[in-house]
Amino acid sequence: MSKRESELYLLDILIAYDKILRYTDSFQTGDDLLHSEMEWDATIRELEIIGEATKNLIQENIIGNDNRRIVNFRNQIAHGYFGIDADIVLDIVRNKLPTFTKTLQKLSLNLESAIKLSIQEHYHNQHTIKLLENLKETH
Repeated sequence: MSKRESELYLLDILIAYDKILRYTDSFQTGDDLLHSEMEWDATIRELEIIGEATKNLIQENIIGNDNRRIVNFRNQIAHGYFGIDADIVLDIVRNKLPTFTKTLQKLSLNLESAIKLSIQEHYHNQHTIKLLENLKETH
């Protein structure tokens, strides 16, 4: 299996975060999110993607090990699914991920080819295409 480019991991995180925002936008409490089966499951899955991509960016020395908390949270989700606190999930979505993703967007990576590839991969999802087009304009 070929090694995935660092820029694609960055895009994976930004796409997953964009999806999470759409999935969780209407919820006021973690409990409300927890009891909305599809949105809860989709949010948890995207948080796993963010954690895995973060792990790879740390291993490639693109970002610092101080981001390991995101990886640890991914591991908690993956291995302790029934013990996840819904309020913590919503807090991470609302208060931790915005800062993290803004920091990632400031990295000096050349995203042009990764964005093109990602647009091809996500051609069916207009929300993701819009996000990628916006990223293309800002980079």
